[in-house]
Amino acid sequence: MYDIIGDIHGHAEPLKRLLHRLGYTETRGVWRHPTRKALFLGDYIDRGPEQLEVVRVVRAMVEAGEALAIMGNHEFNAVAWATPDPSQPGEYLRPHSAKNRHQHQAFLEQIGQYPDLHEEVLDWFRTLPLYLDLPEFRAVHACWHPAHIDTLDTWLDDHARLPADAWAPAAIEGHALFAAVETTLKGLEIELPEGEGFHDKDGQARRHIRTRWWQTAPATYLDVALVPDTTLHAIPDLPVADGVLPGYANDKPVFVGHYWFQGRPQPLTDHVACLDYSVAARHGGRLAAYRWDGAGPLSEANFVWVEAAI
Repeated sequence: MYDIIGDIHGHAEPLKRLLHRLGYTETRGVWRHPTRKALFLGDYIDRGPEQLEVVRVVRAMVEAGEALAIMGNHEFNAVAWATPDPSQPGEYLRPHSAKNRHQHQAFLEQIGQYPDLHEEVLDWFRTLPLYLDLPEFRAVHACWHPAHIDTLDTWLDDHARLPADAWAPAAIEGHALFAAVETTLKGLEIELPEGEGFHDKDGQARRHIRTRWWQTAPATYLDVALVPDTTLHAIPDLPVADGVLPGYANDKPVFVGHYWFQGRPQPLTDHVACLDYSVAARHGGRLAAYRWDGAGPLSEANFVWVEAAI
């Protein structure tokens, strides 16, 4: 049985409180449960005050066989930030722009005095699978999109990890592998109809929206938009064309993180659950888990969480 845990973003203290609430105890530097394992959905770093401790806790559990862990977009970005671009000498797979540096700065500051550890942590990030397709359920950071999963499978190794020669195409916009990784780790975005758009919280004009990809047609852009409430008024209530959204086959449950939900944790559908409840938010965030007991449909009663601050 598994306890599936959402995005941690460097918040080690809530992580330890959650593990304790779930019945884990720390012995010899590893959090263990007598009958269960944890499964972490990615985004261990960036934003929070104890990123190195989060990585230590999660990595120790994985290496001791007490947990599984998958890659989030922040782990992918961390590796790409530090990996030279073979096609552009002096550049990196993730450009060192002001925007990208701002997103990653807290991690760089916390690990900057430990260059050897930095390399070690990046090497561990490279071992993380992009998804897990277990007999009873699936785990992916942001989106289970069958066509993109098929693309990934032509590149990934037998453990769903990116091999060394895949990192460059995975970071090159326009490459099929780039699109597959972007969707899997960051969610499905679709373009709004011609003439429609909105401005994001930074005032930037946008014509693409992140979607509730698990929904199926008939649906409208407003139905499926994952945007702040303050933006919803600008999203058209027009139908999304057939085939744009992959939907979900509901053949087994799938667990995701990534989406910064708020409020009381609950399933999105009988077969889809998000475990990211904004632990890194300034106010009111939670670190959430789902206690998988082998039974379906997914139930609100199986969610366990702790408040980010006490």
